[in-house]
Amino acid sequence: MSDFKTFSINIRGELIKISRPWIMGILNVTPDSFYADSRMFDDYAIASKAQQLIAEGADIIDIGGYSSRPGADEVTPEEEYSRLKRGIMAVKDISPNITISIDTFRAEVAEKCISIDKANIINDISGGDLDKNMFATVARLHVPYIIMHMRGTPATMQSLCDYPNGVTTEVICELATKIDYMRQLGICDIIVDPGFGFAKTIEQNYELFNNLDEFHMLNLPLLVGISRKSMIYNKLNTTPRNSLNGTTVLNTAALLHGAHILRVHDVAQAVEAVKIVGALTKSYEYNQK
Repeated sequence: MSDFKTFSINIRGELIKISRPWIMGILNVTPDSFYADSRMFDDYAIASKAQQLIAEGADIIDIGGYSSRPGADEVTPEEEYSRLKRGIMAVKDISPNITISIDTFRAEVAEKCISIDKANIINDISGGDLDKNMFATVARLHVPYIIMHMRGTPATMQSLCDYPNGVTTEVICELATKIDYMRQLGICDIIVDPGFGFAKTIEQNYELFNNLDEFHMLNLPLLVGISRKSMIYNKLNTTPRNSLNGTTVLNTAALLHGAHILRVHDVAQAVEAVKIVGALTKSYEYNQK
């Protein structure tokens, strides 16, 4: 178990303290995300879902316009940006000041969402691997960047699960190398995501999770995203729809390992986990951000 460590990140010139775990609510403006109930594609559904996430206590809304599940349809940059823009506008109509992250690996899409539509954070599943311009774009925009560990692409990643030196050691080393390069570019606000489910077997996911404490050596905020993923529903021989209880168990364990952000489909249950763990550990007090 790790104590919760406070960090600060700069969001559009305002230094915001992560003094207790934040909840990132998932808003997928897609027709084909792996969890069917997270797919919102018409304007009414998008607005309704955004309103629900915010009402339940989301600190960040993470908007995705391109499903990363294996076998998902290709989406052009133009279509991805159009979807993300719809999501951003829906969220801002409900809560103009809430923090919005953009789930994209494309630098040009991220730049439009940040510069034109005033999103706040870039969440890149590829950790800069799928667009050579991403790190330079982040440095120029001066926005927080979530670096996730993945190998290959969503289509090839599950063939790239060989970690001769151990999954935890190699994931941390690969992330640390990129973080060092980003620091040289002047990128200051970095959040680390171990990338559960991306280029890892189920067994490797659990080994990595059990070693979450080791990620604190990077001295950066830690994001954990395991909501309704295959490491849960395959282990329980069930479906994403029936994986909420397993998700809550792992989210609670992540909090006990000192996680700073939980990326979730189900905000209300994650908020409850944060409150209970805070009361149990006395590491922080829950106050609405």
